[in-house]
Amino acid sequence: MNASDIMRFRALCGQFRWLAVFMVCSVGAILALMHVVAPTVLTLRGDARIDPAIWLQQAVWATPTLFYLFAVWSIGSAMGQLSKGRMIQPTLARALRHVGLALGLGGLLSVFGITNISRLFGGGQASLAYFDVAGMTLGMIGGALFLLGRVVEQADIIQAELDEMI
Repeated sequence: MNASDIMRFRALCGQFRWLAVFMVCSVGAILALMHVVAPTVLTLRGDARIDPAIWLQQAVWATPTLFYLFAVWSIGSAMGQLSKGRMIQPTLARALRHVGLALGLGGLLSVFGITNISRLFGGGQASLAYFDVAGMTLGMIGGALFLLGRVVEQADIIQAELDEMI
């Protein structure tokens, strides 16, 4: 890679970082508005349309999204570090672990947690596992990314040992 390719790569990483920040902030703001701000304002105004049980159930159903947004934030953070010239291998290993953990937890929560938590609050009558194929897929991809992050980290350690020998 020549210098212009590296500069172009860093510029694209910086742009992708800002895209991730925009996505997390906009989607996070919409979620906060839907599940926190609007119900709070309506409750303070004395509006009787807000049923706490329904509000709580909708908030529970939105929790995997928080993990997915953390995964996007982690990707954006890694892109920002790469745009500043940080080494690719340690940045990639850390990002893979964070993204994998976030996607895995979000997928597990989506498949196994949501229905059971909803049942605790009296809002669900479903089975023990909600077979959400997208959630299952994200959970599996998250687990694989987490493991790949560990492999990349081990490769970095081995590379450092080999470099010391030379």
